[in-house]
Amino acid sequence: MFKATEGIVLPTTMTGSYPKPNWYNQGLRGRPFKTALGDTLFREQYLDAVATVITDQEMAGMDILTDGDSRFDLEVGGKSWFFYVLERLGGLKGSKNQSPGWSGDFGIQPGHILYEVQEAYQSPIVTARLTAGQLDYPALWQVAQKMTANTVKFGTISSQSLTRMMWNEFYPSDKELILDMCDIINQELRDVAAAGCKLIQIEEPRHHFMAQDPATTDADYDFYTEAFNREVQGVDAEIWLHTCWGNPAQQRLVTNPTYERAIAHLLEVNADVVTFEAAGSGGKDLPLFAQHETNKKIAIGVVNHTNTVVESPEQVAGLIRRALEFVPVERLIISTDCGFGREGISRRIAFHKCVALVQGTNKVRKELGLPEAMVRAADPQFTFGGPSGN
Repeated sequence: MFKATEGIVLPTTMTGSYPKPNWYNQGLRGRPFKTALGDTLFREQYLDAVATVITDQEMAGMDILTDGDSRFDLEVGGKSWFFYVLERLGGLKGSKNQSPGWSGDFGIQPGHILYEVQEAYQSPIVTARLTAGQLDYPALWQVAQKMTANTVKFGTISSQSLTRMMWNEFYPSDKELILDMCDIINQELRDVAAAGCKLIQIEEPRHHFMAQDPATTDADYDFYTEAFNREVQGVDAEIWLHTCWGNPAQQRLVTNPTYERAIAHLLEVNADVVTFEAAGSGGKDLPLFAQHETNKKIAIGVVNHTNTVVESPEQVAGLIRRALEFVPVERLIISTDCGFGREGISRRIAFHKCVALVQGTNKVRKELGLPEAMVRAADPQFTFGGPSGN
């Protein structure tokens, strides 16, 4: 159900998170979002931060915007991507070092930066059946959407990734834990869609990471597809499934990963758009798209969130041209590999990666006879050495 990208050819966007302004030092600290808006300092900083993120994207000429995940506190490795939800659920108590998933799955040992990230996370323990908390997803989206006439995408962690940060001491199996989590998030997604949000992005179901483990079975894939579909059932919005290979503290979780085994399963889920990293791998997996028929749209990352070097517009254009060898232009979306926040790169670098993303897309649009986006950030008349000479 293409409620946001219908009829738009080569739309541009970024994944979601964006570096916080240096002056933004307030945080939710576990408070409900709408309650925190009664705090004068938090309210002013939060609203101004979202406005700066919206403005940066509009200056870059992007079509679909995000709020930069500005609700997340400034914490080690982007902890709030998980803990914004975890801190607000019922059924969780206490904590343990590390998570039940990351360290064992990825072989992270002391001395590795992600080991330090994991020590900072302190995963909670499931001691009773999970119950919903005050996530305020509709309010978060409304605050951002009223600042712009462009579509604002709302993104959130998937239930099956969220449960990787819980120690299960209550449910008979992790599958039952995941399905209860899906039902809680599903209601929140229904609410944000009912508020008017046209585009919702579910981030990091397990399919692509599981594909790196030879022990993963088709039955495993079937369950995680079932769980994703349960999470988005009845949500009246365009649904995006986002995949990447990690970005806590600007790090990847997997070395030399591939979508080869996961792609068929990802294209089976009830999502309208599936996103794939391409910039970080030089587009090595792009030929996979020629092997699978689908009506879904494909979003590819054309700038790398783990590299501080800003890509040139020609590099971006080259990757898009390569993708068009395998994906029809009417089904291709241009994005970033992942978000720029979570203790990521600087705001200036993130901004210019967004600018390069749109400039590179404009090159391809021009070649195809399509309308180009205005990139005010690249307009010479707004530079100090512009036409006026001032």
